[in-house]
Amino acid sequence: MGPLTGRKIVELAGIGPGPYCAMLLAELGADVVRVDRIGESNLGLPKSAKFDLMNRSRRSIAVDMKKPEGVETVLRMIARADALIEGFRPGVTERLGLGPDACLARNPHLVYGRMTGWGQTGPLSHAAGHDWNYIAITGALHPIGRKGEPPVPPLNLVGDFGGGALFLALGIVAGMLEAERSGHGQVVDAAITDGAASLMTLFYGMLGHGTWLDERASNILDTAAPFGEIYETKDGKYVSVLAIESKFYAELLQRLGLDASTLPHQYDREQWPAMKARFAAIFKAKTRDEWCEILEGTDACFGPVLSLREAPAHRHNVARGTFVEIDGVVQPAAAPRFSRTPSAIQRPPAAAGEHTDDVLRETGLSAAEIAALRAGGAVA
Repeated sequence: MGPLTGRKIVELAGIGPGPYCAMLLAELGADVVRVDRIGESNLGLPKSAKFDLMNRSRRSIAVDMKKPEGVETVLRMIARADALIEGFRPGVTERLGLGPDACLARNPHLVYGRMTGWGQTGPLSHAAGHDWNYIAITGALHPIGRKGEPPVPPLNLVGDFGGGALFLALGIVAGMLEAERSGHGQVVDAAITDGAASLMTLFYGMLGHGTWLDERASNILDTAAPFGEIYETKDGKYVSVLAIESKFYAELLQRLGLDASTLPHQYDREQWPAMKARFAAIFKAKTRDEWCEILEGTDACFGPVLSLREAPAHRHNVARGTFVEIDGVVQPAAAPRFSRTPSAIQRPPAAAGEHTDDVLRETGLSAAEIAALRAGGAVA
């Protein structure tokens, strides 16, 4: 029922941003088949498939891509696909016989989505790396953290998932739309460095204007301001406030019991440290739940800091169905939402090769051909 219903996508199994991109597209309605490698776990983490949540919503076929018969099997799938997702280092799929030239020769309409950290070109393109390395060279990591302390990596949200998976998903959808018009496929080079840099557009603009200081915890969005901070409460928990606009700041002051006429101007930077200390003392005087009673749902721009176990039970998340439970595992629901063609979790995570025979039959292989591939170890 999703907006991508009818689209077929082949995913060459990888880690991190590739699987997440494939999950997103599948939950938008695309029929995504993951090609797992025989004898290897996709993520190498959960031992039970049901906890491999980024593998949900799609089927799996297990193929030995070191065998010519395995490569040919994947090419037969690609011949019927709208797009492909791969997340290997540059040159790996070419060596396998599954590079863009080979795939586009088999299917000229194919959108070939490539997910890497450094990109397909550049002096670092063949180096190993992970999320923190990629966001480090784009300027995205440096501003995150406290003054006088090292930068704090924001998990792998900014690089892998924000700068990587989301930009690849956008590129693939845009590529499929363009292919409808032109009749030609193309390669999407989605580099995490490029995407993470794009996410920093606002801050590079502010830096150029002189309203952003190139130093951690010195600006309105990096915990320097008293109206934009994470404060500890009486019970050792935390709350967030980010009342940037003057009317929202006025609301925050009023609900904290402060008289604005007796306080420095909101943007008097020299007074920020003293005001932060004052705010911190006020928030420390009540528990997190007490502050929720006072501030939650108001225009003070407030939210309690919830743990992963707490968040699914929050009344707003419950009301919207932001989290669901499948096979005993609590997990985020599909997003975003559509009024007419709803996105949805299509199926729980599949074990590697769970749907091999079904996918091969749909690809047009006969029972005898499937049996021969199994006997030769090309599929499992």
